Parts: sequence; C-alpha cells; structure tokens
Amino acid sequence: MTGPVPETPDPAAGSATSTTARSVLTIEGLVAGYGGGDVLRGVSLEVAEGGITCVVGPNGAGKSTLMASISGLLRPRLGSITLDGENLVGKSPRQILRLGVVQVPQNHSLFRDMTVRENIELGGYIITDRSLTARRVDSVFDLFPQIAGWAGSKAGSLSGGQQRLVEFARALMLEPRLLMLDEPSMGLAPKIVRTVFDAIRQMNSGGSTILLVEQNARAGLRLSGHGVVMESGRVRLSGTGREVLENPEIGALYLGGVPGERQAG
Repeated sequence: MTGPVPETPDPAAGSATSTTARSVLTIEGLVAGYGGGDVLRGVSLEVAEGGITCVVGPNGAGKSTLMASISGLLRPRLGSITLDGENLVGKSPRQILRLGVVQVPQNHSLFRDMTVRENIELGGYIITDRSLTARRVDSVFDLFPQIAGWAGSKAGSLSGGQQRLVEFARALMLEPRLLMLDEPSMGLAPKIVRTVFDAIRQMNSGGSTILLVEQNARAGLRLSGHGVVMESGRVRLSGTGREVLENPEIGALYLGGVPGERQAG
C-alpha cells in the first residue's frame, strides 16, 4: 500500500466535507483510547448539515471509538469535538443527548417485552410534556407508516430488520441535531439491508443530519454525500461518497475485504 492520500476537497465545495452546507459537527485533532493506549491518533472530520456522512474502515480502524467519543461515553485525551460551535468534550452523555446528539447503537436495544409504541415513547424520556411526546410519536408514525401498524406488538416479536426501524423511530423522538447510526446493517439479510438503507434515506429526506458508521462500505458510500475512510486511528482520505467509493486506493485497501460487502444494494 502507498503512503497516506492527502485530503483533496472538491474545489467547488469550500470545505473539507465537499459540500457548501455548514458543518453541524466538527472534530479536530482527536486523540482517544482505552487503558492508556490511543486508538484515535489525530482524527479530524466534519459532518455537514442536512447530509449523510459515512465513515468506513477495517476492523480496528477506530470507528467505534470515534462514536463513543462524540456521544460522551469516552473522554478524548486531546482534540476538540464541537456541535454547532459548542464543545462536547467533558460533557456527560446525558448533556450531549440534551444538545441533540442521538445514537442508535450497533446491538439491538429495544425492550422486548414492551410494545413498539412504548419503546418509541421511551426515546423521548427527557421530554416532560406528555402532549409533546404524543405529537412526536404521531410524527414518527407519519414518517414510518409501517411502524404504526406494529404499535401494539411486543418488540421481541419483530424481526431484526423491523427492530432496527423501530430503533430509528425511537431515536427521532428527540428531533436530533445529529443522528448517529452505528453499523445499522450488521447481521441483516441483503433484502432487509435495502429496507434499512431506504429508511436512512427517508430520515435524511425528512431533515435529519446523519453520521453513519457502516461495515457495508459500498452501500454506505453510495448512500452518502460525504465519505470518510479511517485506517489505524487516522483519516485515510475523504471526499464525496462517490469519490471515495471510486478511489483506486480504496479498492486496494478496503473494498475487497469488507465483511458483508456482498450485501451491498
């Protein structure tokens, strides 16, 4: 493999995110890890307002550590993370949630013995106005009518793909400023993966700014306006989703060895 490829923004863009949109999230020089070992080694990236930014990379690249740092589960050793100009470093996960950063974790997280409606309502647990909670539920059902049909069903009776859609719906209850999706296609059959990615498009069309970490590189990059490739705790390259997908460096580095890549749709 050749040396690092410098980031080369689109000349028409005016920002490292290859977009004219302003950045909701800006990360600069992030260094973070566990037990004294650095996993992230100077990561810098931006997430453009109203877009989908997809982060891909091999296992161990630091993608999960990046998500944990943004959500406040891990405190970085160096660097900054700002949301609309406000520094998130040092804030608790609850404070960051209140600022509008909501994450859908990789592992299924619904309460299986509760109904779909009850699970979705829990997404608004910091909302004290019950009438507002009800209106938010109605808005979610308007966006995902199929979920409304499952409202009275136990969450545990749903398939893995259906549960993922309910998790998306639950995350929208707080009308997040930034919606983070951690490996949403993990463990799903190809047909269900397409349904999940259609739902991501739908949320983005509804106004959600999305940071997507995805092991299915082809599908994730095709979906996204901005792509970031991480390798060994650093940003290997970035550009539009298409630029990253078509870069020959990525073909050699990554696309041949993506777990589940054959699921790309």
